[in-house]
Amino acid sequence: MIVRGAVLREMGLPKPYAESRPLRIEEVELAPPGPGELLVRIRAAGLCHSDLSVIDGSRPRVMPMLLGHEATGEVVESGAAGFAVGDTVGFAFVPACGDCGPCASGRAALCEPGAAANAAGRLLSGVRRLDGVHHHLGVSGFADHAVVSARSAVKIDPMLPPEIAALFGCAVMTGVGAVVNTAQVRAGQSAVVFGLGGVGLAALLGAALVGAHPLVAVDVVPEKLELALSLGATHVVPAGPDVVEGVRDATRGGADYAFETVGSGKVLEQAYAATRRGGTTVTVGLPHPSQTFSIPAVSLVAEERTIKGSYLGSAIPSRDIPRYIALYQAGRLPVDRLLSATVALENLNEAFDTLAAGTAIRQVLVL
Repeated sequence: MIVRGAVLREMGLPKPYAESRPLRIEEVELAPPGPGELLVRIRAAGLCHSDLSVIDGSRPRVMPMLLGHEATGEVVESGAAGFAVGDTVGFAFVPACGDCGPCASGRAALCEPGAAANAAGRLLSGVRRLDGVHHHLGVSGFADHAVVSARSAVKIDPMLPPEIAALFGCAVMTGVGAVVNTAQVRAGQSAVVFGLGGVGLAALLGAALVGAHPLVAVDVVPEKLELALSLGATHVVPAGPDVVEGVRDATRGGADYAFETVGSGKVLEQAYAATRRGGTTVTVGLPHPSQTFSIPAVSLVAEERTIKGSYLGSAIPSRDIPRYIALYQAGRLPVDRLLSATVALENLNEAFDTLAAGTAIRQVLVL
C-alpha cells in the first residue's frame, strides 16, 4: 500500500524549519506485515525531542527515515497472536524480543536485538517494510499507517482520546518510569526535576504521585514553572548560575533524588551537585554523543552518591503503559495537562520550530 508520511532525508538543516523544510510529506510504499507484525492505522503521534535530535543531527540515524515514535492507532491487519483487527494499540520505542539477557532479567528497555534494529532503522525482524526509507525506533508514526513488530505494541483502552493515548508511549513511560522504576522514590523523599518538557513534566507527575516532598522544578521558561506548581511542585527554581544553591535551599541541604531530562552534560553536573549526601541522580535526557560531564570522583565513595541512567523509564511496556493509563483515568496522573496543541501533518516543520524554542510541552500530530 502507499502511505503518506513525514520523511527526513538530511539531518542538520538550519532553523527555522518552517523555511528549510527538513521533513517532507511524501508517499512511500509500505509492504504488508510479516509474521509477528501488525499493520496499524495511526491516529495520533507526539512530537518529542528524540525526533528533534534526529532532525538537528545531535542523534545521528541512518537516512532517509520516516520519523515519529510516540504514537497510537488501530490494528487493521494482524500477523501476530494476541492482536486482532480493531484493537487499539500504543507503542514502545524499543521492541522487546523477550529472549535476550536484558529481557530475561526484566529489563525490556535494554533489549539487545531491539537496540540493534533501532540503530539500523529496521523492525525487530531485521527487515524494512518501508520501500527505500528507514523506520524510526520501530514505529515511524508520522504517517497514516505503519507496520510494526507486535513486540513494539501494547493493547490499550480504545476509549482513550488518541491525542492523550499517544503520550503514554514515550513521555509518560519515560518520565514516570524514571521515578517509579529506576529511582523507586518513596513518599516523603525530596526530588528535583531539571527540565520541564514532556518527559520532565511526566517525571514531575510521577514524583507527585508517589508523594515526593519537597518537590522542586527547574526550567528556563517561567510559564513552565507556573505549570509545574499547578501539577504538584512545592518549589520552582529558575535555571541559571544559582540553580544548585536554590535547589539545596528548597530541599534543606540537597535533594534525595535529582532527575535530569534536558540531555545536557552541564545540567547533569548541576543535578548531581543539587543532591544531598547519599543522593541519587537519574539522567533521562539524551545528549549529543560527544558530550561529557565531570564530577568530584571522591564524592561517589565518601558521600555514597549514585548516578543512574534511565532509558524508556526502565519500563516493561506491557505492564507499565496500561498501569499508567489506569492511573490517568483514575485522576491520579493528569497526563492531559501535558498536551500543548494538536497539529496537522503539513505543519510538522513549524511545530518542530516551536519544540526547539522550548515553548511547548507536547504537541501531537492528529491523523
